[in-house]
This record gives sequence, structure tokens and C-alpha cells, in this order.
Amino acid sequence: MSRFENIHEYESDLDGHGLSVGIVMSRFNQDIGEGLLSACTAELRRLGVSESDIEIATVPGALEIPLVLQNLAQCDRFDALIALGAVIRGETYHFEVVSNDSCRAVMEVQLDAGIPVANGILTCEDDDQALARMQQKGTDCAQAAVEMANLLRAIGERPQ
Repeated sequence: MSRFENIHEYESDLDGHGLSVGIVMSRFNQDIGEGLLSACTAELRRLGVSESDIEIATVPGALEIPLVLQNLAQCDRFDALIALGAVIRGETYHFEVVSNDSCRAVMEVQLDAGIPVANGILTCEDDDQALARMQQKGTDCAQAAVEMANLLRAIGERPQ
């Protein structure tokens, strides 16, 4: 139901039936990555995405995620992509570099390819923070990917 009488408003759509989703997961901080992945795939299935329409690629770390996302986006098989991983603060500046550059590059892939990319790369102070957030973030990424894929489809299908 639209809030406005003569203004078209796109509805949120979390129906994943018929959507194809690619996931790229970092193996660095593997326990957290696996927790993110488990929650994400469970939610994708709950939303109706078929297991045969989900593909998972793993990479060494967060900085490698964008390159694989870019390749997945270019193959034109996916309606949405998801990036999963965890960057935990250490004692050096490396945390900021990895956090900032991976986030920026994920956003560039999304904008350059015109395909939604849900960013589930956690940036946390310690393992406890990451463990506390991984289930919800994995679920949130699945929902964001499905909703954005459906929104872009609806925009493309709307007559002029």
C-alpha cells in the first residue's frame, strides 16, 4: 500500500524464489566466517532461494573478496552478491587499511557492476564482538541481498 495517492512507491520484497546469489567468504578468522555463512545461507533458504541457486567462493582474506565479487558480477549469473568475513583489530595500523580498503572496493564492485552486494565484512575490536554479531549480520546480508535484487528487478520492469 502506497503512502501517497499519486506517487509510485516500491514495496520491500523478501521473496527469494528464482533469485541466484553468489557469496564470497574470507577464510581469515574462519570460525567467524563460517558463522556468518551458516546464518546467511539459512536465511537465504528461508526466504526461498534454492540451494542450487547459491554459489560460495572462499578467499584467503578480506582484501581478496572484491576481486572475486567483481568476477562473479561480470559473469551475469547472479541477481545479488554477498561479501562475508571478519577483520579484527590488532596492534598495528593494518586493521584500518584492511577495513577501509575492503569496504571501499566492495562498494565499487556494486556500483560499477550495477548488482547489489551485501557487505557482511565485520570490523570488530575483538573476537567476542565478532562472535556476538555474526549470526545477525549473516541474516541481515541475506535479507539485504534478496530485497535489493527484487527492488532492482521491479525498477527495471516498471513501465515508463
